[in-house]
This record gives sequence, C-alpha cells and structure tokens, in this order.
Amino acid sequence: MYLPSAFEETRPEVLHALMREHPLGALVTQGPAGLDANHLPFELDTSRGTHGTLTGHVARANPLWREVADGDEVLVIFKGGDAYVSPNWYPSKHESHQQVPTWNYCVVHAHGHIKIRDDEKFVRGVVARLTRTHEKQAEPDSPWKMTDSSPDYIARMLGAIVGIEIDITRLLGKFKLSQNREQRDADGVVQALRDRHQDELVRLMTAGPR
Repeated sequence: MYLPSAFEETRPEVLHALMREHPLGALVTQGPAGLDANHLPFELDTSRGTHGTLTGHVARANPLWREVADGDEVLVIFKGGDAYVSPNWYPSKHESHQQVPTWNYCVVHAHGHIKIRDDEKFVRGVVARLTRTHEKQAEPDSPWKMTDSSPDYIARMLGAIVGIEIDITRLLGKFKLSQNREQRDADGVVQALRDRHQDELVRLMTAGPR
C-alpha cells in the first residue's frame, strides 16, 4: 500500500477501533489459481499475539480452507468511511483555481498467518461471539441467540462451516483525512462532509493532534 507519512496511522488503539467498527474484512489469499479475496466478518482479540488475533469462518463449500496451509501469509483489509472531496470545498481554490478532486478514506491492512480450525468447539465459539456482538446492534431489545433454534439444526449449520484464525504480524493504517492541506482547506472539507452526514470522517478529522 502506498503510504505517505502524512496519512500513516500507527496507534494500535485507533487501528483496532476501525477493525471493530468495520468487521467485514476482505481476506486476500494466494492459492493454486492465484490471488483470491473473500469478504468475511471477523472477531478481533487484542489480548492474543503482538498485534491481535482474528477469528472467523467460511462455508465448508468454499475452497479457501483447502487451498491454504497453516502458516500461509494472508492479508485482511478493513475499510472505514470514505468520501469524494470536491475542490470547491477548499477556500484556497476560489483564489488560485489550482486544486483538483481527491478522495478521503480510512483503511487498515492486517498482515498475518492463517490457521484452519475445523473443529466444532472452535466454530461454535466463533459463531456465538460474533452473534452476541452484532445482535446487540441489530436487535438490542430481542437479540437472536443460538438457543432460539433446535440443537440439531444448529449442529447441522455448524457442520457446514469451517473456522479460521489469523495471527496478526503487522498492521498498516492509512487515514487520508486532508492532513496535507492547509487548515482552512481542511476545515472546508470538514464542513462539507458534516453537511453530507459523513459522521465517521468528520469525527476522525476533528479528533485533534495525531
């Protein structure tokens, strides 16, 4: 990833926060047919490993879990908020007319080593934890639980998926938030994004010194 120093984000807590707020990651692997990408919801455990551990699952019918070997290097991409930036939002544009459009965005690249976990206990735990986390947001008053379904049905569903675990070895964060602009231009972008309800980008751009 091209990463100018102005846009580099290295604080682990900030990178982990984006990964938790946007848990649907693009898992990039190298298999017999070349590069492949699968989009999967991940659970992040920051208490395990130097940079954390990701867990998730894939369909048993998905060839991914057979095409990678334990220890293979993989990349998971987590994307946060993004927005087009018009030159009209820069006060300086109206003076010099020497500005061009750009795009503001936040991404985290998690490099690591994958391990296949084809065991029912592991998969059941992953599904239970992911469900608890996301049901709190989707249905806070009446969250779905695995026990809402019969044990036989849940057992069949769990048998149709395979667990994966990724030990994160490196985290790269690119938060392109107009840091290379003079303050009045950055403020113009903030106001335009606020008007367009781009709350996540506004929050990050106004968070203070980095």
